[in-house]
Amino acid sequence: MKNRIILHIDMDYFFAQIEERENPQFKGKPVVVGADPKEGKGRGVVSTANYIARKYGIHSAMPISKAYQLCPKAVFLPVNHELYQKVSENIMNIVKKYSPRFELVSLDEAYLDLSETVVKPLLWQSYYDSYKKGEVLAKKLKKEIFKKEKLTSTVGIGPNKLIAKMASVEAKPDGLLVIKPNQIQKFLNPLDVEKIPGVGPKTAEVLRKLGVNKIKELSKIKKSKLKEIFGKVGKDIADKARGIDKSEVCPKTEVKSVGKEHTFDKDTRDPEIIFPTFEKIIKEVWQELQRGDFSIQGVSVICRFQGFETKSKQKSFEKAKSNLEFLEKTAKKLLLELLLKNQNLVRLIGLRVKVEE
Repeated sequence: MKNRIILHIDMDYFFAQIEERENPQFKGKPVVVGADPKEGKGRGVVSTANYIARKYGIHSAMPISKAYQLCPKAVFLPVNHELYQKVSENIMNIVKKYSPRFELVSLDEAYLDLSETVVKPLLWQSYYDSYKKGEVLAKKLKKEIFKKEKLTSTVGIGPNKLIAKMASVEAKPDGLLVIKPNQIQKFLNPLDVEKIPGVGPKTAEVLRKLGVNKIKELSKIKKSKLKEIFGKVGKDIADKARGIDKSEVCPKTEVKSVGKEHTFDKDTRDPEIIFPTFEKIIKEVWQELQRGDFSIQGVSVICRFQGFETKSKQKSFEKAKSNLEFLEKTAKKLLLELLLKNQNLVRLIGLRVKVEE
């Protein structure tokens, strides 16, 4: 369909909001979900922070020790994956009802293509008028989620996935923003270049050296010039600066995996510390595999070194395996390869297994 209406829904500070729901005494307090801060000596990172905590400068992926320094009185909670997964399933079962074209992005984020829902039944109306029905549907969706799960969400609606996503980001928290095709450039122009998905700090730094800070300025640079600077990704950046995105909303086959990580109290290269810890991780993952009656399709090992440099190695298998000895041998070999290639001290190790039911 040429004229599309895409909805992007994103739950607000998902993990922390669930914890507030489960523990009403946390309402009005800064809440941080992640690793144990250990009074500022913790070694992990922040997973999610509520908006009160964000006022102190705390954000996702920040070292937990830094978060503690910024707000030692915050409520620090461990990640409860099992609970969050269950709540996510409940929410996404609601979201799916609103369109046959659904794409799950993460536990708290999804796209819906509303074109068949709000455009086709209204062929006698203009495409632009159909956005009103899309907005009504979005309000209904937000209301249903809040009624059933007591959680707020933010929705963005646009003619493609890019604009819908960016609209939801700008509308947070608990908002709804609709951007019609004739409003795209007006919406994009005043935004910072880092607001474009895929434009990170390093890319933004290069653009700023060219005097480009806002998307309006970026949209005026020729596509050929951006390709010259950034290679193939330059074309993508040029398209996004003009609000162009042809990607479809399509169901993705969920890749199930089981994983564990461990952050050391101190960076280390001591094999008497690293390998016994890794063996414990392997056994914990294996126990979870057995509980779910899963077979192994692939093994991935991660190492985070001093300075937060993160490396990983993976191995996939044509035929699924279901053997602890095989898992141990494969995982340890991958870990050893990572350690041999990087002689820096190790901060974190982890194992993730792609599974088959």
